Amino acid sequence: MLGAGDEAEDVVQEAFVKAYRHLATFRRDAPFRPWLLRIVANETHNLTRSRGRRAELTVKLTGFGRPGAEDPADPVNPEGAVVATDRRARLLAAVRTLPERERHAVVCRYFLQLSEAETAQVLDLPVGTVKSRTSRGLARLREEVDRDLA
Repeated sequence: MLGAGDEAEDVVQEAFVKAYRHLATFRRDAPFRPWLLRIVANETHNLTRSRGRRAELTVKLTGFGRPGAEDPADPVNPEGAVVATDRRARLLAAVRTLPERERHAVVCRYFLQLSEAETAQVLDLPVGTVKSRTSRGLARLREEVDRDLA
């Protein structure tokens, strides 16, 4: 939710420390990943709130590992690298324009690849709210991309 960088590393480190301290309160029958990601989400919220500003999404989206994706570092296809970099920059710019609530839902679902249930648990929301925020966020992204192409 913060993107790559020192702030994100600090938040993750603080979240791991808090998770370790509260490991005794973790329910053994519950999934660990959403519990830990909820702690990370809380730490992110605390950081942005304490600094008096909204968190800006700077997630580095890469195509590595996806079938058919072009490697921007591929020296054989410099044109493809430029196109991929431009598309990535446009997508990130569009995601940054989303309202925070919708941006968090979209980031969890598509950048972190969490299920709707895991996203609901991480964001401490009902599944229906996650669905509607994700849907609204994707609709806004579609509008932004259509405007960009026009």
